[in-house]
Amino acid sequence: MAALDGLPPLRDVIQRHGLDAKKALGQNFLLDLNLTQKIARTAGSLEGVTVIEVGPGPGGLTRAILALGAKKVIAIERDSRCLPALAEIGAHYPDRLQVIEGDALKTPFETLADEGPVKIIANLPYNVGTQLLVNWLLPQRWPPFWQSLTLMFQREVGLRIVADADDDHYGRLGVLCSWRTNARMAFDVPPQAFTPPPKVTSSVVHLEPVENPIPCSVAALEKVTHAAFGQRRKMLRQSLKPLGGEALLAKADIDPQRRAETLSVEEFCRLANCL
Repeated sequence: MAALDGLPPLRDVIQRHGLDAKKALGQNFLLDLNLTQKIARTAGSLEGVTVIEVGPGPGGLTRAILALGAKKVIAIERDSRCLPALAEIGAHYPDRLQVIEGDALKTPFETLADEGPVKIIANLPYNVGTQLLVNWLLPQRWPPFWQSLTLMFQREVGLRIVADADDDHYGRLGVLCSWRTNARMAFDVPPQAFTPPPKVTSSVVHLEPVENPIPCSVAALEKVTHAAFGQRRKMLRQSLKPLGGEALLAKADIDPQRRAETLSVEEFCRLANCL
């Protein structure tokens, strides 16, 4: 892809700017430009789309998104060392890259894009990825400001995102994702594709919002799933005791001897609505 956009190879960029990945920031740089293009393509057509990217680092994925025709990329980067490398990309794609230096967990994402469809595409820092996903899943207003999420996580997290009832990976995250989105695993990325290589395989997950999810209070669903999966090996009559236990389960017409991992998303919504 260096030939495609005329910019130097990422290894040269990293060396020139002294960008050693920082463990404290959850950084693992993805240098394979064929892979960054594959991630960007997973989001579908980018023509006329504003893309929000979190943790662009030296900009490998940023370059792929811009090369594939995104109208604009808004990149949130906490590491000031990466800003000069991103500025070079911005100069190559005039008026199409906006870099915001800051903490993604404190960023009001819904205010960033002014018009047109918005997609979020990111190789998320491992240490904040799950929390960012939950934040994007649980706004009070739905459908959300984003049209799709194409995100890279540790494979273990990816399996939790797409898990259904009776799956070993099924938990609070799987319930929240299934409630409001259609989520699928797109492909795995081996450790050796990164610098430095993480100890685990990564996975790219693609999520699209469900237009009319089961009506349910966000706060109530969070309470129910937190309590139920907080003691997942116990029967629901025990794990849900702080929320009403058997009385709540009877109201929702759910057997109190069942365990959290056997409940469907619809049943969790029923419990939340009975709170």
